[in-house]
Amino acid sequence: MRGLLLLALLVLVLVVVFPALRGWRPRLPAPPPSPRGNELVKDPVCQTYVVRSRAVQRGDGERAVFFCSADCAERYAGGGRRA
Repeated sequence: MRGLLLLALLVLVLVVVFPALRGWRPRLPAPPPSPRGNELVKDPVCQTYVVRSRAVQRGDGERAVFFCSADCAERYAGGGRRA
Protein backbone atom coordinates (compact mmCIF):
# COMPACT_ATOMS: atom_id res chain seq x y z
CA MET A 1 0.00 0.00 0.00
CA ARG A 2 2.84 2.39 0.80
CA GLY A 3 4.45 1.65 -2.55
CA LEU A 4 1.27 2.65 -4.36
CA LEU A 5 1.05 5.85 -2.31
CA LEU A 6 4.69 6.72 -3.08
CA LEU A 7 4.13 6.04 -6.78
CA ALA A 8 1.10 8.35 -6.81
CA LEU A 9 3.11 11.07 -5.07
CA LEU A 10 5.93 10.68 -7.59
CA VAL A 11 3.51 11.02 -10.50
CA LEU A 12 1.98 14.11 -8.88
CA VAL A 13 5.42 15.68 -8.51
CA LEU A 14 6.30 14.92 -12.11
CA VAL A 15 3.02 16.28 -13.49
CA VAL A 16 2.64 19.38 -11.33
CA VAL A 17 5.95 20.50 -9.90
CA PHE A 18 8.38 20.02 -12.82
CA PRO A 19 6.41 22.11 -15.35
CA ALA A 20 6.14 24.87 -12.75
CA LEU A 21 9.89 24.77 -12.15
CA ARG A 22 10.62 24.96 -15.88
CA GLY A 23 8.75 28.27 -16.04
CA TRP A 24 11.06 29.81 -13.42
CA ARG A 25 14.21 29.15 -15.39
CA PRO A 26 15.69 32.34 -16.91
CA ARG A 27 15.27 32.59 -20.67
CA LEU A 28 18.29 33.31 -22.83
CA PRO A 29 17.89 36.13 -25.35
CA ALA A 30 17.56 35.16 -28.99
CA PRO A 31 20.83 35.37 -30.89
CA PRO A 32 21.15 38.40 -33.13
CA PRO A 33 20.59 37.79 -36.83
CA SER A 34 23.80 37.01 -38.67
CA PRO A 35 25.09 39.71 -40.98
CA ARG A 36 24.43 39.18 -44.68
CA GLY A 37 28.15 38.78 -45.34
CA ASN A 38 28.22 35.44 -43.49
CA GLU A 39 25.74 33.61 -45.72
CA LEU A 40 26.93 30.94 -48.13
CA VAL A 41 26.69 31.50 -51.88
CA LYS A 42 27.16 28.92 -54.61
CA ASP A 43 29.80 29.27 -57.30
CA PRO A 44 28.08 28.61 -60.67
CA VAL A 45 31.29 27.21 -62.21
CA CYS A 46 32.62 24.65 -59.74
CA GLN A 47 29.41 24.31 -57.68
CA THR A 48 31.17 24.93 -54.35
CA TYR A 49 29.85 27.10 -51.55
CA VAL A 50 31.82 30.05 -50.25
CA VAL A 51 31.16 32.65 -47.55
CA ARG A 52 29.70 35.71 -49.25
CA SER A 53 32.10 38.15 -47.58
CA ARG A 54 35.08 36.21 -49.00
CA ALA A 55 33.65 35.49 -52.45
CA VAL A 56 34.80 37.10 -55.69
CA GLN A 57 31.85 39.13 -56.95
CA ARG A 58 31.08 39.95 -60.57
CA GLY A 59 28.04 41.59 -62.12
CA ASP A 60 25.85 39.63 -64.50
CA GLY A 61 23.38 42.15 -65.88
CA GLU A 62 21.06 43.06 -63.04
CA ARG A 63 22.33 40.64 -60.40
CA ALA A 64 25.61 39.86 -58.70
CA VAL A 65 27.27 36.48 -59.22
CA PHE A 66 29.65 35.10 -56.61
CA PHE A 67 32.68 32.87 -57.21
CA CYS A 68 35.12 30.97 -55.02
CA SER A 69 38.14 32.35 -56.92
CA ALA A 70 39.15 34.75 -59.68
CA ASP A 71 39.87 31.71 -61.88
CA CYS A 72 36.23 30.59 -61.68
CA ALA A 73 35.08 34.16 -62.40
CA GLU A 74 37.26 34.23 -65.53
CA ARG A 75 35.94 30.85 -66.69
CA TYR A 76 32.39 32.07 -66.21
CA ALA A 77 33.04 35.27 -68.16
CA GLY A 78 34.69 33.27 -70.96
CA GLY A 79 31.66 31.03 -71.30
CA GLY A 80 33.54 27.89 -70.24
CA ARG A 81 31.50 26.64 -67.29
CA ARG A 82 33.55 23.51 -66.82
CA ALA A 83 34.72 22.46 -63.39
